[in-house]
Amino acid sequence: MKRALTILGRVLLAIAAVAAMFLLVVRLRHGGGSHLEDRWTTDPALPESALETVADLPLPPGNVAVSRSGRVFFTFHPEAGPDVKVAELVDGKPVPYPDAASQKPRDDGPSFDTPLALRIDAKDRLWVLDYARHGAGAPKLLAFDLATNRLVHEFEFPSDVAGLGSMLNDCQISPDANRIYIADASIFRNRGAIVTYDVERRRARRLLEAHPAVQAMPYVTRVRGRDMVVLGVFTVRPNVDSIALDKRGEWLYFAPVTSTLLYRIRARDLDDESLSNDDLSHRIEVFAEKPMSDGITIDAQDQVYLSDMEHDAIHRLDRQGELKTLLKSDRIRWPDGFSFGPGGWLYFTCSSLQEVIFQPRSNVDAHAPYQIFRFKPGTDGVPGQ
Repeated sequence: MKRALTILGRVLLAIAAVAAMFLLVVRLRHGGGSHLEDRWTTDPALPESALETVADLPLPPGNVAVSRSGRVFFTFHPEAGPDVKVAELVDGKPVPYPDAASQKPRDDGPSFDTPLALRIDAKDRLWVLDYARHGAGAPKLLAFDLATNRLVHEFEFPSDVAGLGSMLNDCQISPDANRIYIADASIFRNRGAIVTYDVERRRARRLLEAHPAVQAMPYVTRVRGRDMVVLGVFTVRPNVDSIALDKRGEWLYFAPVTSTLLYRIRARDLDDESLSNDDLSHRIEVFAEKPMSDGITIDAQDQVYLSDMEHDAIHRLDRQGELKTLLKSDRIRWPDGFSFGPGGWLYFTCSSLQEVIFQPRSNVDAHAPYQIFRFKPGTDGVPGQ
């Protein structure tokens, strides 16, 4: 018995040593960082009364897409473990889209794993981007014809484009609906990238992997007093996440969440397969400084809108790169995804991820309801984008 206890003690000690070594490696690779001082927030240009509640939801929404006819689609954020993954607002209530059967795995029709981004193209197709549990499943794109609500396109990304550790987080669609540009936030693998998809050729390419412009800066996100750090060793620091394409399809704007810089590159350069990653790296431009940002979008006047989760704010960058705060409110809890809609409205979700990420479901439920808001910024954009 004494010998057995000695062996057990050694085994437990070895396990503890391995665990400690693992945590040390995680901290060295993903931990640390400092807080970013607020150098940008101004007095808000719009009053809080400009905010209009579109929906109160039982779980946090992720992204939103509004059609030209005013239909509102959104994802429930995967971090909350929702049963319904993609929904449409019908009479102000979420209804599973395209149906209830698609919300869980099946072999006889379209189904979702962990979708987050969704956009509507010029052909009135709703595109859903599914990152499949950070590449543990099969990341894919699905497109639904909004006239029939039927699946009309599906593509699974090969592992060399979106493998284990990838996170296909958000996307933008070209004006002709033939190209899709995707931000791979790669939180766990920590190798951000821009992924392009040619709809007609059904071809995906992974570009600019781990380039400084797509990699997070070493800051710690602090939202309402909570540092986004897990177990004191893993700092939640998404790489390239914010992504927007101008109305002409000329410039793609992008940035990691914790970067202080917003970059841009010509879409035609990303489409040019003769250009190497080194060639592309020399065609990236710094557009402006920015605070931490999650979702972004762009209007018809090339002004970029940024969601600022650290300061409960929505900002706008003009064409010269000057930033002004449009909205600031305690009601804005981690502003996340944007979509323009008809009538000059700009919609955005509030996911309150500081109460969701690595939190028990009881904590998520305790902070309900979660909102989709809209406001009129004074300029139009492309609905669904």
